[in-house]
Amino acid sequence: MMTTVRKVPHYPAPSPAVPVPARPWAALALAALLAGGLLAGCSSAPPVRPGPEATQHWPQVTPGDPASANAVTLRALSLVGTPYRYGGNTPESGFDCSGLVNYVYRDMLDLKLPRTSRELAALQGPRLQPQRLASGDLVFFGSAGNVSHVGIYVGEGRFVHAPSSGGTVRLDRLDGPYWRDHYTGARRVLR
Repeated sequence: MMTTVRKVPHYPAPSPAVPVPARPWAALALAALLAGGLLAGCSSAPPVRPGPEATQHWPQVTPGDPASANAVTLRALSLVGTPYRYGGNTPESGFDCSGLVNYVYRDMLDLKLPRTSRELAALQGPRLQPQRLASGDLVFFGSAGNVSHVGIYVGEGRFVHAPSSGGTVRLDRLDGPYWRDHYTGARRVLR
């Protein structure tokens, strides 16, 4: 007799404050808008209107390696809408949270990272405060001192991640109600 195990999502549904493009070309257009501030500087970027959940000011922190950070950011944004799949690590098979992070860094920078969110959290030095985040940083979430989720920070308080079964890779805000309460820190992979 076979028993089916049903995995229950443990992350919230998409926030209405952050639009998620339904088409790959829309993700690229969104990526171009967000990266405009990274590539051309703050003064030439169009103003971004925060959603109702945007309550925090997000300073623009220049990454140590802007070219690599741009590559990671654009690739992560291009994957918005890819289906979630537990253990997934390619666009064809879908992604879980750490599979997405591993794929983006390997694809763009030929950098192999640890596979799980806990191993990724232990990878680099001390916890980064949200005000010190630069695009390309890894952001971690969990509770009771345990890391259970990871995403890629893309600037302006936003991160790309693969949150739950039945969902897709999406763009969310760090100051959204669920994410701000479960933020455990960040790690800078790019130096």
